[in-house]
Parts: sequence; C-alpha cells; structure tokens
Amino acid sequence: MQTIVVRGGAPLQGEIRVAGAKNAALPLVGAALLAAGTSCLHGVPSVGDLAAMRRALTELGVETTPRRGDGLMVDASRVTGVELSEGAVRALRACWLLLGPLVARFGRAVLPLPGGSAIGARPVDQHLKGLAALGARVSLSHGLVTVEAARLRGGAVIFDVPSVTATENVLMAAALSSGHSTMENAAREPEVEELARVLNKMGARIHGAGTATIDVDGVDELRPFEHTVMADRIEAGTLLAAAALTRGDVLVQGADPEHLTVFLDQLRAAGVKLAVEAGGVRVRGWAGDTLAPLDVATQPYPGLPTDLQPALLPLMTQARGLSALHETLFENRFLYVPELQRMGADIRLDGRRALVRGVARLEGAPVRGRDLRGTSALVLAALVADGTTTIAGVDHLDRGYHRLDRKLKALGADVQRAKGNP
Repeated sequence: MQTIVVRGGAPLQGEIRVAGAKNAALPLVGAALLAAGTSCLHGVPSVGDLAAMRRALTELGVETTPRRGDGLMVDASRVTGVELSEGAVRALRACWLLLGPLVARFGRAVLPLPGGSAIGARPVDQHLKGLAALGARVSLSHGLVTVEAARLRGGAVIFDVPSVTATENVLMAAALSSGHSTMENAAREPEVEELARVLNKMGARIHGAGTATIDVDGVDELRPFEHTVMADRIEAGTLLAAAALTRGDVLVQGADPEHLTVFLDQLRAAGVKLAVEAGGVRVRGWAGDTLAPLDVATQPYPGLPTDLQPALLPLMTQARGLSALHETLFENRFLYVPELQRMGADIRLDGRRALVRGVARLEGAPVRGRDLRGTSALVLAALVADGTTTIAGVDHLDRGYHRLDRKLKALGADVQRAKGNP
C-alpha cells in the first residue's frame, strides 16, 4: 500500500507537459486487433489501465512490447483466442473495447458481463445493441456474453445515449464490415475523433466523427498503423485546476483549449486568470481576492466532462458564497465528498447535486480515495489545506494519471509518496 503525503500552501509555478490520453490510447490499442501485423503507438501513458489492457491482450495471444520511452508495439499477427477472463474484465471495464474488433476480424468474442463500478453501474447494452444492428448474434449464459457473426454487415445504429465506449466499439466493428453503416446519437468526444483518424489511417472510410452522426463504409481489410496519442484533456484540466487553486502561475503544455471550452469558461467565471499560449494554456492566479461561486452541470461533450467535475469542486470550497455542482451522468460520482468534509469542506449532497459553501480554509487530514477522479480531487484539495494531508487509495490515481504527484512536485508542491495507510 502506498500513500501520497501533501503539505499544503505552496503556489505552483513553472511549466509542465500533459501525458498522452488514457481514454484515447485504450481504444487505439483495441483498434490494433483489427489488422494482422504490428502497430506502433507513441505517447502512451504509463498508467494502470494501460497495463491492465496489455494483460488482457496477452490472454488473446497479442504481443505488446514497450518501445523507447512512451512507445508501445502491438502485434496482432497471431491471435490465439477470442475469450477474455473474468479477471481481465474486473481489472478493466474498458476491456469491452476489444469486443467489436474481435467479432469484426474473427467472427466471435466471449466476454464476462462487467459488474458495477465505484462511480455507478455503466451497462453495456449500447455495445450489444450496436453490434446486433450490424448483424451480430448476441447470447447470454452464466454471466458470459457471446457475440458471433460470420461477417458483420452495414446497418443503422441508433444509440439511446451517446456512450463513448459503445460508439468506439461499434465504430471499430463497422469499419471492417460489409456495406454502409450510419451511427446516430454517437458520442462526440475528441477521443472518438482520434479513433476515427487512426482507423482511416488503417484504410477505413469514416466520415462525421466528432458529430452526432457518423457514416462508415466498411472495407474488407485494415492495415497496421503508427500514431502519436493525443494529449490527455482530463489531466490537462486537473493540472489547470491545481494551479488555479494555489493561485499559481503555470503553463500546461499540450492543453488544447478547444477540448476544454466549458471547463475553461467555468474557471474564468470563478475568477481564474487564463491565457491561451502557443502549445498550451497558462493559469495566472485570480482576477480578484476571492473566487466566485459556480452553478454547473456535467454533460456529454462538448459540455463539462464528468471526469473533470472532481477538479472543479475543490475550487468551489475556496469561493465566496454557495456553489452548486450537478452530476447528470453517473449516480455515485460524489464518493470523494465525505473525505473532503473530513478536511473541513462545507458540502451538502442532494441526490446528484453537491451544494458547496466556501470556507476560510481546509485542514489536512487522513483521507482515502475510492475511484480514479475522486482521488485526484483529494490531491487538489490537499494542495491548499493547512497542514499535512495523507491520501490512501493511490492505486486508483495511478490507473489514469501519469505520475501526477511527480508533476505537482516539479511545480513546487510539497508532495511525497510513502508506504502504509493514513
């Protein structure tokens, strides 16, 4: 067990570069399954979720080899299986991104049904509905889902909700199907656009990614690819929030303002001074003596990402007045709130809404992270808390952030890793 120990009070200063996006790299690794040969990814973040995906691919006979720094080679020439273990899916729900590629290339895939997660149930019905619309046969027995198709065929897919991973899964499958497919109510996230760009590099014919309607003309074969993963917009937002909280002066290199429009608007509304510079976004402290309260709700892209609401809530604890944060996507996103309350935050939960009244100061305390983004919220709050905060549950943080504690330390934060429980 490891903990992160933070002594708050230091304003962050300097420049820091964002790592490659975990949520883009995971589907791109899955896309490598669509081609017989070796694909090469650059900018792959060294995070727990990518390690879990590599272990899952090993179960299928796929070779994954790190290459010089942040590179990863994925050799899908000799795939030996189409069934994933329960352990693989329990370790990483995103293993379901392998479903579409397996069915499209090999005609069959068998995966355990994923259970709930710390932030709430995220059903896979949209994945299965989309593949069924492409002609796949779906059966369920003893907790295993089997999806089969001698050859997927083009079809009309209408998602009930704009699920990112379902859109990505069906997009990969449709790329290697016969005929034309149309996907309606598709997710519009930048990671979906990134996947479509790579699939087109592989020989796919995809139009409309980044909009609610995506058109795909299936092809008979796809080829391996080489690609550099886009910067992680969630890590970028987290680092910007950290700089804002501490009234620092930080340039976050790789932060794309077009991917963070609503989040940056909320920072400005709170009184944070921002500047878009070549290669990134800079925080320059606050426009006034205090932060202004906010009233904001998470939404599918291009709205406020649910993964960034835990970065905004610590800012609300430092605002003058009452803020409201509405979570519209996941039912248990506020698991970190009781830990912030231990640090002196004045937060009242009303269903999926958090009402936050600014306090004079937060106080260091022993706290525990219970999911990926919630743990990052505790780290951010600790940066401005009086005294020392010891954060357990660091394994959650390491699933999705590439050395976040080291990056904060490089900017002047008093952050250390230690062994043991708080």
